[in-house]
Amino acid sequence: MAKKVALLTAGGFAPCLSSAIGALISRYTELDPTLEIIAYKNGYQGLLKGDYIQVSEVVRKNAALLHEYGGSPIGNSRVKLTNVNDLVKRGLVSEGADPLQVAADRLVADGVSILHTIGGDDTNTTAADLAAYLGEHDYDLTVVGLPKTIDNDVIPIKQSLGADTAAEMGARFAKNVMAEHNAGTRILIIHEVMGRNCGWLTARTAEKYHAWVKDSEWLPEIGLDSRAWDVHGVFVPEADVDIPKEAVRLKKVMDEIGCVNLFLSEGAGVAEIVEEMERAGVEVARDAFGHIRLERINPGVWFGKQFAEMLNAEKVLVQKSGYYSRSAAANDFDKALIKQMADKAVESAINGESGVIGHDEENNDELSLIAFSRIKGGKRFDLSQQWYLDLLVSIGQPSPVARPESQLDSH
Repeated sequence: MAKKVALLTAGGFAPCLSSAIGALISRYTELDPTLEIIAYKNGYQGLLKGDYIQVSEVVRKNAALLHEYGGSPIGNSRVKLTNVNDLVKRGLVSEGADPLQVAADRLVADGVSILHTIGGDDTNTTAADLAAYLGEHDYDLTVVGLPKTIDNDVIPIKQSLGADTAAEMGARFAKNVMAEHNAGTRILIIHEVMGRNCGWLTARTAEKYHAWVKDSEWLPEIGLDSRAWDVHGVFVPEADVDIPKEAVRLKKVMDEIGCVNLFLSEGAGVAEIVEEMERAGVEVARDAFGHIRLERINPGVWFGKQFAEMLNAEKVLVQKSGYYSRSAAANDFDKALIKQMADKAVESAINGESGVIGHDEENNDELSLIAFSRIKGGKRFDLSQQWYLDLLVSIGQPSPVARPESQLDSH
């Protein structure tokens, strides 16, 4: 058994972090109640600084409580260990230092033999860089990651932790937002859902919300009309959006029921928006990983402007469910998935095997320890999935036309 285990969560939140921490602590405690466990605060930032929480007996006994909360009790940050300039600028390493060596030496100094990282593709590619450095320099350390992302866009993992909960929470958020359709006349409501390159979350959120509309009782005689509450369009990054053509279809909806409700992925139309900004000489903000700061360009507002005039909308309402969805506690589906993956992670770690746990789409969806070298971000949402096509048929939207991959934000 390892002499000390360390945990960290990193990247953006997802509805699995707190629960995954609880699952790992519980499993290690079942196997060896005396095993020392620490949790680095604020992800790789805490690792570089040597800032950690000691997992006490009280925490061990009450680890199940972590399943009931969202967010991460130990904190997150966006830190890329190979982005030296950013780390120096933030005061996390000294000028001339190698951050990978700083992290490796810190793990050794803290007596850690197993590190569990819980995060998305950026977190796990950073873990891959660290694991490779450890291996090349003969550090006796094992790194095992758990895949967290509400976009469900990690290659080759079938289902990322927290994604299903985020879709469920997005649908719940929409139930209140869509009630705004009768706060006036000719209202265009845009529900902007997180998803940089992958439309899975937007599509699944719309599908869950649409299922709620279909299963609910309505009273159109007094104006409680399912048609006005329903989804009228779903726009994802992978599908081409012919705005003028869609506007013709949606204007008929607007004329008939007095509102239009769209579910929009935040990554849809980004290429066009960025092109407009760069033509105007506006600098496009990016984060430490080179990703476009989507909150700075407001895709929902841009789409609202494009559609408003064509639909003769009198009011445009853009609402974002991202922070509501990503900070929720895990649902039952995700709790079961977390337990399954955490148990596998502990088993792999004890055996001294590094990698990322997940159901491998390139190996018959088998729950496996996947080599870090095979983990990549930016998995595209498969537009041909039957549940998605059925959703579009049900809401009267034409079958999607795939958008060229070159038009997606590769960062």
